[in-house]
Order: sequence, then structure tokens, then C-alpha cells
Amino acid sequence: MIRRLVEEVLIFLLPFILFGLYLTIRGRNPSHGAHWEGFVFRLTMGGLALVILSFIIAGLAGEKHRGGYVPPRIENGQVVPGHFQ
Repeated sequence: MIRRLVEEVLIFLLPFILFGLYLTIRGRNPSHGAHWEGFVFRLTMGGLALVILSFIIAGLAGEKHRGGYVPPRIENGQVVPGHFQ
């Protein structure tokens, strides 16, 4: 769960990172706030669009389970993990 959350945060930050690299390549200081004015809203919307797109792709390409879910249980003193049939 934490891994998926970190992946989504990185996907959201991708436009900001790319814009910072663009500013660096162009010889501008990316930590100077004036270069970011007017772009923060667009970068935020782009990041949100990428996150939503990643959710859609994960839903379409994810593993499909047709059977029912068998919850974890204890058999002979051993924990049998939950699984799909």
C-alpha cells in the first residue's frame, strides 16, 4: 500500500520535476519563484491528470479475479493466507 502511494505521489510530481529540469537546461534558477508563476496551476492539473490516467491504466491492466475470495484462516495451528479461488 505504501509503495502504491509513493508511486502516485511521484507520478503527480513528475510535471514539476520536468519543469524544474527545463528551467535548469534553459539556464534559469528553478528555485526562483518568478519562473513558476503562471505554471503552478497547469502543472498541478497535469499531475492530477497523470494520476487519474495511472489509476485507469492500473484498473484496465490489473489482474482480474473471477472466483471468490477465501479469507485467511488457521488450519492445524498454521495461518493459511487469504487468496482468490
